[in-house]
Amino acid sequence: MNAHDSAGRAPAPIRIAPTLARRGHELAQAQAQLERLRALPLARDFDTACASAGHAPLRATRLEILQVNLGKVCNQTCKHCHVDAGPDRKESMGDAVVEQCLALLAAESIPTLDITGGAPEMHPRFREIVRRARATGAKVIDRCNLTITQAQGFTDLPEFLAAHQVEIVASLPFYSGKQTDAQRGDGVFEPSIAALRRLNELGYGKGGGLVLNLVTNPVGAFLPAGQASLEREWKRELERRHGVLFDRLFTITNMPISRFLDFLSESGNLAGYMEKLVAAFNPAAVDGLMCRNTLSVGWDGRLFDCDFNQMLEMALTSADGRPLTLADAARARLEGRPILTAPHCFGCTAGAGSSCGGATVKG
Repeated sequence: MNAHDSAGRAPAPIRIAPTLARRGHELAQAQAQLERLRALPLARDFDTACASAGHAPLRATRLEILQVNLGKVCNQTCKHCHVDAGPDRKESMGDAVVEQCLALLAAESIPTLDITGGAPEMHPRFREIVRRARATGAKVIDRCNLTITQAQGFTDLPEFLAAHQVEIVASLPFYSGKQTDAQRGDGVFEPSIAALRRLNELGYGKGGGLVLNLVTNPVGAFLPAGQASLEREWKRELERRHGVLFDRLFTITNMPISRFLDFLSESGNLAGYMEKLVAAFNPAAVDGLMCRNTLSVGWDGRLFDCDFNQMLEMALTSADGRPLTLADAARARLEGRPILTAPHCFGCTAGAGSSCGGATVKG
């Protein structure tokens, strides 16, 4: 199924920009990102803020979600991408690591497998991973950029996801084209809407068991508005303008790392944005932080507290400083562990909070 606009015309090709890595940019390096953030004169550090909320130190709770990043290969290069993913990236999870992920999911009876990337569907074993994970009884979440379902070789992806009852968390910055294309690249909006319509045709987003959630990030250096009010607005406008239905809207704060960190630095907004995040720290957001019930696995098998820490190379380590891998993964070792933090963590506790499931403070 090909995307067309309301006049029946095929949309312009998606504009693909080079990644930071392809450009040889300083901020393609995790250490350079951390150094830039840590050099800022913030009012307090994140550990101190968490201590004020009764978490000293911040610790993991029960392991409920295995979030697996299959790599950095993607068909888009979005301006806010914390992964610096794109068509020019080559990092992809190898067979041995895939097998270890599936073994851990089954052995520890982890309820949810959350698959991300890049565009995770571009991994050659994506469909096998879904099938085998579902066979264990786990819920599977696919973090989908929507346009991949319109790309050659992936047009049957919606049918596959529906057949295996995969929950879709789909990226869409706004319900109109200008803002969406500004963040995700020219030509993204129309195929995204076409993808949503196809998912609706298959039963997604209609309350019948096939769950379709949308994710929105602000287009700029500011915090997202209230999730509940935005969800009502989005449901009204997407149905009115495009005939699209969905289940829930997740608002996620743009994290000051990778490409968004580059944008903040180049636009002179970095210090102001970080001050805004620190000032908006909400103690009530800490309990729902995704790092507390999630284990993040990198494409190379290393373990992290979350996907953001993964991109900053903040790996979990043993007592002697060795990076932990899937070979070390077990509930007894991981539950109750102290969470590694840095200034970017303020992005998850600002306002109503921010996680892979949207706001951490509901209401």
